[in-house]
Amino acid sequence: MPGLLSFREAPTLIKVLASLHTSPDVLMVDGQGIAHPRRMGIAAHIGLFVDIPTIGVRKSRLCGEERDPGPNAGDSAPLVHKEEIIGTILRTKPRSKPLYISPGNHCDLQSACEATDYQSPQDSHMTM
Repeated sequence: MPGLLSFREAPTLIKVLASLHTSPDVLMVDGQGIAHPRRMGIAAHIGLFVDIPTIGVRKSRLCGEERDPGPNAGDSAPLVHKEEIIGTILRTKPRSKPLYISPGNHCDLQSACEATDYQSPQDSHMTM
């Protein structure tokens, strides 16, 4: 189904996760969590099926206002869509393209950022 990543990719990922002998504590997915126009990206979708915390970590923005997080590693900005913070824009290396981090299932933005070993903009002195 063009444009519906979850429906194309999730069934295979769910089968692979079911075949594991040990369930992961958290799953980082190359896709969006709630940083999705319907608040249901592939990370949120998979999390519902496997019932473990999931986080979306993506190299491109699907929705939300584009904001420059700053040029240095660790610089960040909130990803805002319809006046709601739906993720974090994080620069991991100086002057590199940022990552877009968003909670999927069984986590909030703060715990998603903590799992990536990063402090959420909600916890810093940044404002919208």
